[in-house]
Amino acid sequence: MSVYRPELHVTAERGILEGPAGVIRAGERGERVWHMFYQYKLTPDAPSAWGHDMSEQDPFSWLECNDALVAVGGELNVRAGAVVATDDGADLYFTSNTSAGDTVQRAHADDLTALCEELEESETGELLPSSGVKRLGAVVQDTEVDGQVYTNFRSPCVVPDWEEDDNRERGHDGWLMLAVTGSLEAPVPVVLSSHDGQSWLVDGALTFDGDPGLDVTKPLVAPRISRLRDEVDGEIYDVLFLTAEIDGKDRTVYLVGVLKGSVFTVTSPAKPLDYGHDFTRPRNSAYTLEPSNAEDRYERTYLFGFMTDSGRHGDPTKQPNWESEGWANTLTLPRRATLQHGQLYQVPAGGLPEAVQSSRHALMWTALCDIPAGSSVEAEVLDANGEPVAVITHNGETLTVDRLDGAPAVAEIHDDDEDNITVIVDGSTLEVYAGGGSVVTASRIWSATGYIGIRSRAAGDAEIYNEWRRGFPSAQ
Repeated sequence: MSVYRPELHVTAERGILEGPAGVIRAGERGERVWHMFYQYKLTPDAPSAWGHDMSEQDPFSWLECNDALVAVGGELNVRAGAVVATDDGADLYFTSNTSAGDTVQRAHADDLTALCEELEESETGELLPSSGVKRLGAVVQDTEVDGQVYTNFRSPCVVPDWEEDDNRERGHDGWLMLAVTGSLEAPVPVVLSSHDGQSWLVDGALTFDGDPGLDVTKPLVAPRISRLRDEVDGEIYDVLFLTAEIDGKDRTVYLVGVLKGSVFTVTSPAKPLDYGHDFTRPRNSAYTLEPSNAEDRYERTYLFGFMTDSGRHGDPTKQPNWESEGWANTLTLPRRATLQHGQLYQVPAGGLPEAVQSSRHALMWTALCDIPAGSSVEAEVLDANGEPVAVITHNGETLTVDRLDGAPAVAEIHDDDEDNITVIVDGSTLEVYAGGGSVVTASRIWSATGYIGIRSRAAGDAEIYNEWRRGFPSAQ
């Protein structure tokens, strides 16, 4: 029996998961199928490839499909990128890594669901690369623009471009790409545009108009962009995600504003996307069909993050699950993200309580509380011996996730945020939501004996008005 592998999260069946590559929801609302593409390698020395999982209806019941992309010819690795819907299927933009450098390449699948209907196996029973994904060649490679040389294009994020920059209600025409260029030591995020998704022009290096709230002289990688309508003023904004190394760890922040050309005009400066121990490099979902009602467009997006010790000294082969179970790293659960007054709010995707209840080992605890100053509500994740593996404390001003290793994760909670907490334990994953979704944490935990439940208590004048538990068993 697998002790550490989560049931509801995406993991590599075997090998080292290296991060999400792209996620897309296919079909009509209410009947959509989730497709998750992720970068992984079978062994520490193997080339990176694109794995593919599918889940029908909810994003918690994942089935393994054939690999979508593998290294061919002189490629050393096939690395992460983006998946977008087209009129005749879906395009996969990926990083082709060779000894000569990196280029952005494009592949196409006519039918994503068909990739998982008839799995292709070798004579030994191993899954083969999917024959339903056709490579279309390099779309972005070394180039010179206005005397500036750009090399080693990688980590593409592709989204539809606007028909009119100053009237986003008109919809889309063409494509927009964010990517990284330059060396690993001095990466440069850039913006590109295309009318057809195949021929791309470099608009320039990403720059900021206004205070971005972060040190732009530090290396910034994994640029991602999403669009959301702010529920307060009704305007559609760009939400820019960037990952930087801070205090020896990868930290992902988001900025809200408007991107025109290669200039991002900041309306809300950088804030952490996740306050936990082990979160980096998020991906947001794409759709094969846009809402027919323009008012529903961009009302929400779904985010997946990468859960790993992302410091420069992080080693996935040191995770207990690698030695005992032959896999490493995982993705977060999907988060439904909305925008309010320039602030992202993230909550679990719909259907999670039912998925936890039908699982064998996952646990979920949700509480509505009143936490005055000087008081607190505490939740302990208990192993099979009744001993705490992690302690989550909400004192009305801060949320603390303590893995009892001397390095707690702490996040500030504002006075006007709701006093609520949701804790999800699934294998070696711990995710916490608080403040109505204004604060989210993702951390890895390991208990060789499993868990018997989540024990809660209120201290001082704090009150737990209501609490719900899902999963079995549960400790009070």
